[in-house]
Amino acid sequence: MRERFFTPRLRVKSLEELNVWLLDKCVAYAKAHNHPEHADQTIWHIFEAERGNLVPYVGSFDGFHCVLASVSKTCMVRFDNNKYSALSTAVGRPVEVHAYADRIVVKQDGTVIAEHRRSFGRGETVYDPCHYVPVLARKPGALRNGAPFRDWVMPAAMEKVRKRLKTVDDGERQMVTILGCVPGDGITAVEAACQEALDQGVCSAAVILSILARRRDPAPAAPLQIPAVTRPTKRFVPVKSNRVC
Repeated sequence: MRERFFTPRLRVKSLEELNVWLLDKCVAYAKAHNHPEHADQTIWHIFEAERGNLVPYVGSFDGFHCVLASVSKTCMVRFDNNKYSALSTAVGRPVEVHAYADRIVVKQDGTVIAEHRRSFGRGETVYDPCHYVPVLARKPGALRNGAPFRDWVMPAAMEKVRKRLKTVDDGERQMVTILGCVPGDGITAVEAACQEALDQGVCSAAVILSILARRRDPAPAAPLQIPAVTRPTKRFVPVKSNRVC
């Protein structure tokens, strides 16, 4: 079957394209060839008859190759002649590299600390700028000159804020402060806060951090509805006593 389907060698753009093509080939073969044990029926007919007895398929197969590695001082993990970035908080501790067919997942103590599209070249370095955000607090200039940030294309609103802050004296440090919220709040929330600040016509770290804090806090509790006190229908008159204590 492998020789029938993959000779000559195929060229496809993605695994998804390959799987679609392979499924069509398998179905066509099953419909055109007789079953080896039931010569009067095709493979497809037998499969359809057995389909109702098959165990339901739940989820995708988590197939990966696992190797142990360590995170270097530059927040890099090496796998298969390439280097991938990881969270700066993971430096110096062992990690597990789960190599899938299309991606690389790095875990430390069971927690995902990095995920990248797998590279099949040699000597390549794959960055995720978000992994280096905590480093910016100590080295703000890295946002301008650091290799992980050199080709970083931020979401539209964040990029607009970055360009406007370039005209301010401490704009670089303000942008680093805004990016410092990404690990905790997520880049989607930071992007939304930047867009809200732009809509209000203001652009500063203080305003964006205030918007994030407001969205982070839960909504105020609904006012307590106190029922009206029912007044007595008769007036209470105290009875005087002549008793002397």
